[in-house]
Amino acid sequence: MKEELGSISRKSFEGKFGYGLRSRSHRVVQDSSLVVNCLKQSCWANMPPELLRDVLLRIEASEFTWPPRKNLVSCAGVCRSWREIMKEIVKTPEVSGKLTFPISLKQPGPRDSLIQCYIKRNRSTHTYHLYLSLNQASNDDGKFLLAARKCRRPTCTDYIISLNPEDISKGSNTYIGKLRSNFLGTKFTIYDAQPPTAGAKFTKCHSTRLVGLKQVSPRFPAGNYPIAHISYELNVLGSRGPRRMNCVMDAIPASAINTGGVAPTQTEFLTGNMDSFPSLPFFQSKSTRLENLQPGPLSTQKDGKLVLKNKAPRWHEQLQCWCLNFNGRVTVASVKNFQLVASLEDGAAGQEQENVILQFGKAGKDVFTMDYQYPISAFQAFAICLSSFDTKIACE
Repeated sequence: MKEELGSISRKSFEGKFGYGLRSRSHRVVQDSSLVVNCLKQSCWANMPPELLRDVLLRIEASEFTWPPRKNLVSCAGVCRSWREIMKEIVKTPEVSGKLTFPISLKQPGPRDSLIQCYIKRNRSTHTYHLYLSLNQASNDDGKFLLAARKCRRPTCTDYIISLNPEDISKGSNTYIGKLRSNFLGTKFTIYDAQPPTAGAKFTKCHSTRLVGLKQVSPRFPAGNYPIAHISYELNVLGSRGPRRMNCVMDAIPASAINTGGVAPTQTEFLTGNMDSFPSLPFFQSKSTRLENLQPGPLSTQKDGKLVLKNKAPRWHEQLQCWCLNFNGRVTVASVKNFQLVASLEDGAAGQEQENVILQFGKAGKDVFTMDYQYPISAFQAFAICLSSFDTKIACE
């Protein structure tokens, strides 16, 4: 075998496989038509679009939950034609009520039901992991969604949010946003790494840095786009009373909770944010067109911002504690537990105020449930819940 390999020179090897051979009499190059013919004969390229669409529709209809739903992600990574069809078939969480691709975490949840998730806290590493609940009876098994890491600074606290549990930093290509608190831990701002709407404004602060070593796009620099503000009010009863919180969603209009209302929906991650997902070509695009960011009502209408407030608990005389109905999702009493509902400007009691948009509560040691629905996204809900973990010096 060694003798045979040794007898093959570099020139003869290149000539044999068509890379090019220069001899005394002539030069041989590869016939380009052979490559084209190979592509034309590919079973994936020649598959009829009608048949392909029918197959992918059947797969999408049969897979309701994870882990079987990962087959849709695999189909989207086969080739460009498969990817384009999957983009049309797989609907947003607002319509389907399902989380499939990473971009689903930046899109509003379903209108008529809550997506059930849970958060695991690691005290030693100051990290928080968000999972999609797969088993209603247990929070031990779930689909990983997001991760956050707490970073203390002299004047504030940052919670860096990432798609990668192993690399939670602003320098990571999987960084999607952060939560920043003031010194007292009573006011928070949620920042998105990319603009939620076409008219979003970029905000600079001390720790503003580029994501990775380059900007995501010249038109949309990676950084801080404020999308929500959270405030905790002083407790008159001290540690005996429940927290009072108020969330102003800058990127969501107040009309979104009305029938026919629309909330901004991101349709793609900007090029550069998904470089670390080579196995998911569905999210790699060569264009960073403005159309990829669907303009929301804020850019076209003069509408007020959506305001969320915590639902007032009631005092239970027999239990001697403040109570809320979490429908069995919360089992441990904690000052961190809350339910958020929409606050109407006119103050009138309506169905919107009774409809819980986000609920968060303790279910075990370092385990917390998080259920959310339209018009907020999993990313926004996760950031709001992270604010509850921070110490409130002035409130407690």
